[in-house]
Amino acid sequence: MNQFQIETAQNVTIDQNSSNLGERMLAYIIDSIVITMYTILIILLLVSLDVDFDDLWALYLVATLPAFLYYLLLETFTDGKTIGKGLMHLRVVKLDGSKPNFGNYFVRWILRIIDVSLTSGAAAVITILIRGNGQRIGDIAAGTTVISERKRVSLQDTLLKELPEDYKPSFPQVTVFKDTEIQTIKELYEKAKRNGNHNVIVSLDKRIKQVMQVTTNLRPIDFVDIVIKDYNYYTQK
Repeated sequence: MNQFQIETAQNVTIDQNSSNLGERMLAYIIDSIVITMYTILIILLLVSLDVDFDDLWALYLVATLPAFLYYLLLETFTDGKTIGKGLMHLRVVKLDGSKPNFGNYFVRWILRIIDVSLTSGAAAVITILIRGNGQRIGDIAAGTTVISERKRVSLQDTLLKELPEDYKPSFPQVTVFKDTEIQTIKELYEKAKRNGNHNVIVSLDKRIKQVMQVTTNLRPIDFVDIVIKDYNYYTQK
């Protein structure tokens, strides 16, 4: 799962998960099944009608128009989703995170001729793999991408922290904290480390020592890390 950043008009940076190729392909298969079933039902319905061949052909063209415009219509009127995308929790958005307009959807739709029809999907697959942010050729031209709205939870995003089998805890006092409190400490600590914000870590160090009523010569960054590990040690036993 690739993650990219979008910056809104208010200069707010948001981390966003782009859809992966497997999700896109499954959504495409679902949509193709829906279109195929609709077309078959229309053919069966028209064949059952007692009309001339010329009239039958004209009716077929009109009746199958929704299938031809499937992606354009559904993405335009259902907030960037088709049936397949909805089931896979995917959605089309502009690169700044805003909702695309009809022009954006139209460009994506018309360039499906290159992405999917003429190249049997090869152009779309290669472009998505190379770009790494969920964009096929149609998305690049339209200034859009397909994001995943499915919440991704990894071990690092949870309270649990992997510990060595021979890990020895240092501060049994950590059990005074609740799960939610340690989770908050962990999130603040890891964000401060990523951003190089030492002041936040020093503040956490002081507050944790006050609550636990301990003193130590460990550096703040090491102490907070050990507290998180110790809490996991005691709560996993």
